[in-house]
Amino acid sequence: MSGDAPPAAVGSAPDSLPELLARYSEGAPPVGTAGAAVTIVLRSGPREVEVLLIERAESDTDPASGQVGLPGGHVDDADSSLARTALRELREEVGLEPSDLTGPPRFVETKLAARFRLKVAIFVGELAPGRGSPSPASKEEVAHVFWMPRSALARAKQVPRDTPLGWIEVTATVHDGHILWGFTRRVLRDFFGFPPEDELGGLPFAPHA
Repeated sequence: MSGDAPPAAVGSAPDSLPELLARYSEGAPPVGTAGAAVTIVLRSGPREVEVLLIERAESDTDPASGQVGLPGGHVDDADSSLARTALRELREEVGLEPSDLTGPPRFVETKLAARFRLKVAIFVGELAPGRGSPSPASKEEVAHVFWMPRSALARAKQVPRDTPLGWIEVTATVHDGHILWGFTRRVLRDFFGFPPEDELGGLPFAPHA
């Protein structure tokens, strides 16, 4: 990268995948500091880095029904670490095994999903070259799997969403008909170095007990 300021359309984070990953240590992540884990899975797209997202299946019992988010979920009693939770959820939701990544997921940070009063551990990993495209591993949980270019996060649109305050207009990114807002959108904008926005704390992460 040059010394020039990066364009606002892609944020201030590095452009290349190796540089994005190199910001985070390969060391052991914290243990027992969160109740859930999600993974930012990246790949090199035709023009820029892309991130893997899921759209949850419609369900009357799922508070995140129909929402867009990162693969992930609640810590299971059998999980030995938050990293194990992240890997288990990748397998259960989008069919990715550890061998489908270029290396172990790297710990990014822990963020509070305010609506659920739950700390979520965020990991990042790269899809290994030549691997097949991830797909819903459980139709009961995941309706769609898709890739979104990082520059899409620069686009903001006011969209009505059902929130703790009722149906109100929230700041969202709309990509190929998928609506990304709230927790997951903030996580990705922070990861790629976009400036913070004034927006309502939102829903798009809901762990499964």
